[in-house]
Amino acid sequence: MSGSGDVISVEDFRTEAIAFLDDHATPKPAVQVFEWGRGSDDVAVFDEKDREAEAAEAEVSKEWRRSRFDNGFGWISGPEKFGGAGLTAAHARAYDSLESGYDTPNMGVFAISLGMVAPTILAHATPEVQDLYLRDLYRGDRVGCQLFSEPGSGSDLASLQTRAERDGDEWILNGQKVWTSAAHLSDIGEIICRTDPDLPKHKGLTGFVVDMGAPGVEIRPLRQMTGGSAFNEVFFTDVRVPDSHRLGDVNQGWTVALTTLMNERASIGAGGGGGSGLFTPARMHAMLEHFGRDDDPVIRDEAARVFISSMVAKWNNQRALDKIKAGGLPGPELSTAKLSLTQNMQAYTEWAAHVLGPRLTADTGEWGTFAFAKMLCGVPGMRVAGGTDEIMRNIVAERVLGLPKDPGVDSTTPFRELKVGTQRD
Repeated sequence: MSGSGDVISVEDFRTEAIAFLDDHATPKPAVQVFEWGRGSDDVAVFDEKDREAEAAEAEVSKEWRRSRFDNGFGWISGPEKFGGAGLTAAHARAYDSLESGYDTPNMGVFAISLGMVAPTILAHATPEVQDLYLRDLYRGDRVGCQLFSEPGSGSDLASLQTRAERDGDEWILNGQKVWTSAAHLSDIGEIICRTDPDLPKHKGLTGFVVDMGAPGVEIRPLRQMTGGSAFNEVFFTDVRVPDSHRLGDVNQGWTVALTTLMNERASIGAGGGGGSGLFTPARMHAMLEHFGRDDDPVIRDEAARVFISSMVAKWNNQRALDKIKAGGLPGPELSTAKLSLTQNMQAYTEWAAHVLGPRLTADTGEWGTFAFAKMLCGVPGMRVAGGTDEIMRNIVAERVLGLPKDPGVDSTTPFRELKVGTQRD
C-alpha cells in the first residue's frame, strides 16, 4: 500500500480495511446490549484449559494473523524490509478500531510474541535474526516467549543464575526459567543469561534468541490455584545458541531486558482484565439488578469507583501507547499502567464478592456466580506477572516522581554492630 513511496491516506486505508474485514470476518451488532445470563460468563484469569484445545485455538489465531498479514494488515507500522506495511501509527490505530467491530479469533497467543519479544528483536538483534524472525512473528508463523524469571530471581531479575558460556561461535546455556507464559506454544524464546559472574549483577548479563525446540530444552507445565497451567518452567541443559542470535553486546543484557520489560508493562497494562466488557456499566448494573443489590448505596458506590478507575486507567494508558506508536520508546510511566490494571482487577473482584456473597464459593451452575472464583484466584498472579506491585511502585516513585531511592543495605557490617551503633547515636 505504500511501496511507491506515497503513503496512502488514513481515510483510503480505512476503506481498504473495511473491505478486507467485510470479506473475512463477521461484523458485531451495531448496538450491543448486555443481557445477564446470556453468552459467555468467562471472567477467569489464567483459566484452566486443555493443552490440546489450547493448541487448536492457537492455530485458528495463526490463520487469522496470516490472512491479515497477507492482505497488508499484519504489521501496519512496521518497516517494509521486514514485512511491515511501512505506514503510520494513525493507520495502525484506525485498523485496530475497525477490527474491534468484528468477531475475530482471540489474539492472546501473540501477546508476548508481538508485545515484548518482537520489539526487542527489532531494537537489539542482528540483521540476520531480524530477517529470520520478524516477518514470521508478525505473520503468525512463529510464536515467541519471554524467559526471564527464575526460582530465585523474580523481582530481582538481575540476580538470575542461568549461565551462557562461549564456545567459539556458539554459546552453551544451562539453567532454569520459571513462570514462562506460552512456552509450550512457542517456537523461539528471548532469554537473559549470566555471561560473566565476576561483574556486578546488572553488568554480567547477555540476551539471546533461543530455539524452543533445540536439544536440551525441556518444558514442564505449572499448575496454578485457578486450575490452569498457562505458565511453565523451562530447563536448559547444554543448549547451543549461535552467537548471531545474541541480542545486543556481550554483558549488556540489562539494557535488552529493560526494553522488554517496558514493552511488557505496556502490553499487560493495556489488557482487558479477564473478560470482554468486564468493566462496563451495563454488565455491572445487570449484575446488581439480577442479585437484588441495585438499591444498596454502598455497593453502588463501589461499582462507580471501579468503573471510574478503569476509565482513568484506559485513557492514561492510551497516552502512553500513542507515544510508542508514534515512534517513542516505552518509559517508566508504563509501570503505572500495569499497577492500575492489577489494582482495578482486585477492586472488581472484591466488589463482585460483595455482590455475590456465598454464591462465589459454591459451583451451583448458576450463570455469572462461581465463574468469578477463578478471577479471584487469578488476580494475585496478575499482581506478580510483569513485575510485582511493589516493584511497580518503586519504579514510579524513583523514575517518574523523582523520589530518593531506599537506603542501601550494608552487607559488610554485622547486624549486631549496626543495632548497637544506632542505639548509641
